[in-house]
Amino acid sequence: MIIPALDLIDGRIVRLFQGDYEQVTHYPFDPIEQVQRYQDAGAHCIHLVDLSGAKVSQTRQCPLIEQIIKSTSAKVQVGGGIRSHQDIENLLFMGASRLVIGSMAVKKPEMLEAWMQDFGPEQLVLALDVHIDQKGQRLVAVSGWQENSGLTLEALLERFLDAGLQHVLCTDISKDGTLRGSNVHLYKDLCYKYPQIQWQSSGGVGAISDIQALSKTGVSGVIVGRALLDKKFTLKDALTCWQKE
Repeated sequence: MIIPALDLIDGRIVRLFQGDYEQVTHYPFDPIEQVQRYQDAGAHCIHLVDLSGAKVSQTRQCPLIEQIIKSTSAKVQVGGGIRSHQDIENLLFMGASRLVIGSMAVKKPEMLEAWMQDFGPEQLVLALDVHIDQKGQRLVAVSGWQENSGLTLEALLERFLDAGLQHVLCTDISKDGTLRGSNVHLYKDLCYKYPQIQWQSSGGVGAISDIQALSKTGVSGVIVGRALLDKKFTLKDALTCWQKE
């Protein structure tokens, strides 16, 4: 599945370069209209990231998120600063199909385990942003990628698999926002080692050839953000490529 992504700050569509709030690109598109364009092109799922809420919980863009969810028949997966049981309840009540949990899963893993039990693993996506060091270790970064958790991707997976983990969104930080291709080897290896997980790839897609390469890895979904906004290719072309492969 090709999953178009929109990152939002103060009601505007943006893209950050490798998670840096100081390196932000603004796009002159209305978020609701852009979601409608993606739906009309054939998208079955939209990935929304509330960057305002991720930075400061009190600035979560709940009214806009709810408007977007209600404006489309596509499923909407929401991430960005989800830090409490109440956050999850509120977003699910708005109609979000799945919620993406990142830093909290690393800093308070017992909390994610409790959420998985309360809400069901089907409705939660574990977001793992990884930095691959010179030894090939996949180290998980948190707090907007500014902090190294010291934990490997594999160590976190093993913990949450016991709790019923089903969905993981994995981003190679070095690829995000670059449009220079995804880490195909990473996803191929993860899909091979953990076939019970529905993997979503994120970061680096800049051409249709990147979609072709990812389609052979075993990932269930490909998050595509900047490439669509920058018109590197159309969503229809991406969907057609994915279906052919």
